[in-house]
Amino acid sequence: MSGLYIDETLILDDLGETTKEGVLRTLATNLHQQGLVSESYIQAVIDRENEYATGLPTKGPSVAIPHTDKEHVLTKTLSVGVLAHPVDFGVMGEREQTTPVELIFMLAMDDEHTQLHMLQRLMNIFQDKDQLEFYKNTKDKTERKKALAEALELSRQGGETT
Repeated sequence: MSGLYIDETLILDDLGETTKEGVLRTLATNLHQQGLVSESYIQAVIDRENEYATGLPTKGPSVAIPHTDKEHVLTKTLSVGVLAHPVDFGVMGEREQTTPVELIFMLAMDDEHTQLHMLQRLMNIFQDKDQLEFYKNTKDKTERKKALAEALELSRQGGETT
């Protein structure tokens, strides 16, 4: 996962949005304001989520992993959003089902191989109820960033976690 940029400005806590689009717009706008994605990323990630749902029920808090095409990405990155209240997202692969999402892991990947690799790494986190509870409940963004880097094995792969 070489070159993945993660820092505390990409971890947003207590998001008060009450709709899927509101949550996505807030996270994507933050990525754009940080100079990591183009402005077109904002609408592209919303459109893609409406077409291909990314919600995942887990044994802990439900998660969503919204992402979109690489042409909207300037720097490979990951943003985490912790919702103040669950927001319904469509379940991945299940057209009519929803899940009350509490954690968002928004991807901005610059190639398909990296995106697939990141999704595989995130699935390991999503299968661990304790890790999900940690990301949801820990208020220390530095600790959350460090745990995320370790879970994604960035230190062994040369990724940035500035």
